[in-house]
Amino acid sequence: MDRAQKAESIESLKSVFADAGAVVVTHNLGLTVAEMEDLRGRLRKEGGAFKVVKNRLALKALGVEEGSEYHDLFKGPVGIAYAADPVTAAKVAAEFAKGNDKFKLLGGFMGDKVLDAAGVDALSKLPSLDQLRGKLIGLLQAPATKVAGVLQAPAGQLARVFNAYATKDAA
Repeated sequence: MDRAQKAESIESLKSVFADAGAVVVTHNLGLTVAEMEDLRGRLRKEGGAFKVVKNRLALKALGVEEGSEYHDLFKGPVGIAYAADPVTAAKVAAEFAKGNDKFKLLGGFMGDKVLDAAGVDALSKLPSLDQLRGKLIGLLQAPATKVAGVLQAPAGQLARVFNAYATKDAA
């Protein structure tokens, strides 16, 4: 890889790190091409991506000092999973790691906050942004539904009373 390609790769990684809600750093030694494509497909379906990176270029793209917490993540054969939603990449990577012992979560980072493997696992158990939106809409609609039910209840009771009198008189 010549100097121009390295510079282009660093700029590409800078934009990935800036746009991603969270980046999950993984070891992927021993995965077959089919397994890598399966992981990429799962991430793509959820709006994320997976990329194998060179450690030195990733650290230059991050612009971190020697000996920082990031250096512990970028050792050995490393791949990064990322998505705009902070939970998506962690959720898909953690699910894939459970089914494949050759794929290991090393940690990750959100902005300038470095996470260890347990932090990524905890992040993967959070609801996604779409799930949170759905819950919020449900909470907002619930009071309106309850108010409508309370307002309709007296009319229903009145109708049942009239029905009871009508059946009593008919008998």
